[in-house]
Amino acid sequence: MTRTRLKLGFDNYSIRALNWKAPQLLDYAASLRLDTVLFSDLDVYESLSDEYLRGIKAKADDLGIEIQAGTGGIDRTSGFWNGKWGPPEKLLRTTIRVAKILGSRVARCYLGWIGDRKPKVGLQPHIDRVVQNCKKVRSYAIDSGVKIAVENHAGDMHSTELIGLIEAAGREYVGATMDTGNAVWALEDPALTLETLGPVALSTGIRDSAVWETPDGAAFEWKAMGSGQVDWKAFFKRYAELCPKTPVQLEIITGPARNIDYFKPDYWGPWLDIPAPRYARYVAFARRGKAPLPYRTPKGLKAEQAWQKQQLEKSLRYCKDVLGLGLKK
Repeated sequence: MTRTRLKLGFDNYSIRALNWKAPQLLDYAASLRLDTVLFSDLDVYESLSDEYLRGIKAKADDLGIEIQAGTGGIDRTSGFWNGKWGPPEKLLRTTIRVAKILGSRVARCYLGWIGDRKPKVGLQPHIDRVVQNCKKVRSYAIDSGVKIAVENHAGDMHSTELIGLIEAAGREYVGATMDTGNAVWALEDPALTLETLGPVALSTGIRDSAVWETPDGAAFEWKAMGSGQVDWKAFFKRYAELCPKTPVQLEIITGPARNIDYFKPDYWGPWLDIPAPRYARYVAFARRGKAPLPYRTPKGLKAEQAWQKQQLEKSLRYCKDVLGLGLKK
């Protein structure tokens, strides 16, 4: 159990199949006695007008829920780019405006995904573009009192690359959204990711993982909290030392296992710059793991909705009852 009580909440992506909007998500968070919620996309709002957003802020205040705001990718050359909200600078400005009205001190976003590490192009040009896009809104973010929180997302960056991005943009207005599940996709033990990103973490995406050895390397599967192999008691003891004011936002995602075939030479094209000690630690992490039973995909929308809700609530109970997280009883 952690000595410092950490704020506990969830990312709305955890229950995306329900397609709930901000008011219903706030009511749900309040019913679970949570402290925070991360609205990680702009589609969660029924309007982006100042009047509507002020109403959402008032509702959150009445319920005692802190909102963190966010959006998606801010690199238009990424395979994960979605131009719905306009070019990256406009998207960042919109998200910062939304965050300011909602009382969020952060605006979460990301670069892209593992496909952006293609060897012929490399990741660095993508990182450079994200840095440039952040710099375009530097004054606006600082004047708004909102920091941009870039996530290690879908295997796009390992934590040392994200630190490099943050340093290049400027720590005075850019930090991290630290995702423990995405860490294992980028060949990192989540405990090591915490050591790297904890000091600059403004928001989080927390979920458990099972990682195990295979003949070609390793495989991983994202799990509900307490169902994988991360030592969460040790993790949150250190978390409370590194980033005690940063909310623990659960982003529970489950699905079939992904293979990481690092014993095959052709795997390494996108990963030649990974630090050897971090890779060695990941191999050791995989050796401690055990393959779970095969994942069974829920059949149909209602089943998927019920499964996502169950897995999130199971995870929240574990965090409250076993780890002692959350300010509310």
